[in-house]
Amino acid sequence: MGKRRSEHQPPSPQPCHDDGGGTKQKNVCYYYDPRISYVDYGETHEMVPHRVSMTLALIKAYGLLDDMDRLRVAPATEEDLELAHDPEFIRFLRDLTPADYNADAKTQREAAEKYKLGEVWNELTHCVTNDNPVIENLWDYCQRYAGGSLAAARALASGRYKIAINWSGGMHHACKGKAGGFCYVNDIVVAIKALLDGGQFNRVLYLDIDAHHGDGVETAFMEDSRVLTVSFHQFGGEFFPRTGDAVDVGELPAGDDGVCPTLINVPLQAGTRDGRYHQLFGPIVDRVMAVFEPDAIVMQCGADSLAGDRLASLGLSVRGHAKCVSIVKGYGLPLLLLGGGGYTINHVASCWCYETAVAIGKEIPDDIPQHGYQNYYKSQGYKLHYHKEDSSSRKNRDMRSKDKITIDKVMNHLDRLSLELMPKPRPSEQLDEEPPRAPPPHTDDGDDALVDRSPWDEDAVERLHQRCGEKMLHEFFTVLGRKHPKRI
Repeated sequence: MGKRRSEHQPPSPQPCHDDGGGTKQKNVCYYYDPRISYVDYGETHEMVPHRVSMTLALIKAYGLLDDMDRLRVAPATEEDLELAHDPEFIRFLRDLTPADYNADAKTQREAAEKYKLGEVWNELTHCVTNDNPVIENLWDYCQRYAGGSLAAARALASGRYKIAINWSGGMHHACKGKAGGFCYVNDIVVAIKALLDGGQFNRVLYLDIDAHHGDGVETAFMEDSRVLTVSFHQFGGEFFPRTGDAVDVGELPAGDDGVCPTLINVPLQAGTRDGRYHQLFGPIVDRVMAVFEPDAIVMQCGADSLAGDRLASLGLSVRGHAKCVSIVKGYGLPLLLLGGGGYTINHVASCWCYETAVAIGKEIPDDIPQHGYQNYYKSQGYKLHYHKEDSSSRKNRDMRSKDKITIDKVMNHLDRLSLELMPKPRPSEQLDEEPPRAPPPHTDDGDDALVDRSPWDEDAVERLHQRCGEKMLHEFFTVLGRKHPKRI
């Protein structure tokens, strides 16, 4: 007779169920670099890159790694990053170190503030902020997460994969000449431009389900009719970045090509939960697909739109968030899935693990398997699909009325776009104004140019969590002066 499991212990791993009924060729590739998870934004900062290691550990515990190829990635170069940013900004970012920043109290700090790096005076809040701190190994961090998104885009362009994933990417606030909102470089813009410049895709749809408006990506492609940006985000009051109202889409002038701005904003009120979210998401995305006819989709899956996030106040469940991914996957186009926000890291890992399973096409059980980070899920009952009470006090009638106004504005703008967009060109009819960027180098090994066959790196911190109690871990991180990962 077996032991009775304690109510405080997670269950043993259970098998995943393939929703396709058989063995399939791998059509999903995944990027992970453990060095990204070691990046520390600072003791009190909300961004914790270690969440990508927690996500991978959960994916591994569910037995999903064998269903994906691991991408072989080179760090993004200065030339790569200049697809999205001014060369001067990139050079400054490359050379910036905490030692120089702290040693030169005037010149270096003034230059950094111009690029929204380090301590910055915020005119709106009338206080000093440090959203984009000058941290150790900053340049290496930028190269690695942007390199992952670039490699994922090239993997899609190769035609071998239908879906590529980089949960460490999705930094949508960085603009051409400055950082913003915890984002140093905009890997999304780099990836989209790589997709377009490769010659395989004429139009790319960008979908953003982060709680914050995807302002950096929107600005980059506002006058480019090859890219349509669609952002679903919390809006109102002082919520960052205070942009992205639905009215924005209809009052902007046409671009150089005579087409009205190819952007859609869907502002959401705090407290928006699954039902109301999908009453907007499904019809809008369906109409976008019909009007724009993209060849590929880039989707930013920021997990701060989940219920219980530390910074945002939307109320999506893990299933509700993942339903967006499932809907978009259902269109059958090449799909790049990226991370983004998300500041309650056990919720983030639950969400991105489940969405990885959705991408693969497997249903995984709700019980969190035993693994190194299992104690981080105690507050959610060791369940993937945790429950949060609805704390919103808004009247549903008022919210539905505002939703109706929003969807009317969005649909009117899409009607205008459908009339003004040129017919989608066929590949044989496309004229290149400039030579396309060279494709990634190929080797005699074929697939090995894209795929990393080496074993997945062991996570040293996960091993510590397996072998040490919470008290020992707290003392360990305190002694080292390291930040203990935040959880709820």
